[in-house]
Amino acid sequence: MNKRIWWLLALAVLCYPVVTWLVLNYYPDDPSKMLWSDREAFNHKYISQLTTTNHLLQNDLIKKLGGPDITEAEHIGTDTYQLMYYRTKRAISDGITTTDECTALLFKNQRLIALDTAAVTLYQQVTKPHA
Repeated sequence: MNKRIWWLLALAVLCYPVVTWLVLNYYPDDPSKMLWSDREAFNHKYISQLTTTNHLLQNDLIKKLGGPDITEAEHIGTDTYQLMYYRTKRAISDGITTTDECTALLFKNQRLIALDTAAVTLYQQVTKPHA
């Protein structure tokens, strides 16, 4: 009986890393089903890895993070600019998401061109004469 317990324990210890690896690699994250605090951390982690050289498309970002918390868009000539805000930090727990609690991402014709404060500044520069 004592040997059987040790075999079961050894089997459990060997199976744990395999099951953990399978869950981490094949169980997709779904931001819409996360708690707000988990979603903020998920957004922050994903967005912090982005650069404008990634050639990220807007639809790919939405598939990964879900819809933005706040968005603004402007059509100028043949170009479409969309400023998308994703919540990455909580300032006040009042149930209202504001831009200071978010990280901004600017897309031009559905391609990422700027991040964070640079995105907001560029969007304001581009849209100011047309507002």
